[in-house]
Amino acid sequence: MFLPDKKDAIHKAWLYRVLAKIADDNYLSSVLYFKGGTCAAMRGLLNRFSVDLDFDFMADKSEIPKARKQLEQIFTDLGLKIKDQSSVTLQYFLSYPANSLHKKQRTSLKIDSFFPPLAANKYEPVRLVDIDRIIYCQTIETMFANKLIALIDRYKQGKSIAARDLYDIHHYFLQGFDYDREIVENYAQTDSLTFMKELCSFVEQKITQRMIDQDLNFLLSPKKFQQIRKILKTETLMFLRAEGK
Repeated sequence: MFLPDKKDAIHKAWLYRVLAKIADDNYLSSVLYFKGGTCAAMRGLLNRFSVDLDFDFMADKSEIPKARKQLEQIFTDLGLKIKDQSSVTLQYFLSYPANSLHKKQRTSLKIDSFFPPLAANKYEPVRLVDIDRIIYCQTIETMFANKLIALIDRYKQGKSIAARDLYDIHHYFLQGFDYDREIVENYAQTDSLTFMKELCSFVEQKITQRMIDQDLNFLLSPKKFQQIRKILKTETLMFLRAEGK
């Protein structure tokens, strides 16, 4: 996974340590399916740094306490401290020891799960070379569809916007990836053309240059950030409009 700064190596190491432990746990690996930016980056599908571990929870809600117990044992074994957590779902904010050589470095790690996952999501076993483990992950078509949804759904659910969603969508279009239209249409309860038009309007009205700069400047190298920051919104709108025709 790409590192924008050498001091981020310790955060990357902690991501991988936790993920490897989850993959080695027979129960957790059967109920937590990997997704999101870190998943895409580890698969070589995304060229930015990603700081969280995101999963779809594939079991019944009644299984959450068991998964919680297993996860918390992993945190204890690794020496991670729980700073905060959700009482409803599997969401944790963890802290790890700071490196005394770097005054301004990350010392917190977020682990999140989504329940219930979208019914049309598709998964596949993938060998993640960086941790030498096989783990179930969302397919690229599923990740792309979920990212299109996330851009607007974050705002609908909590009035938040993540410009990294815009970056990922732009990157997936540039790579020629396809998205699963069934997932998009099931979420939107309309056809994908109509959804794309709605998404275009959202990007035009809600995404600002300030959001792009604040969210992406620590996920990309300085050179890449300067190359993409001014054209990201315009080019993504170009791709979305083409899909909405």
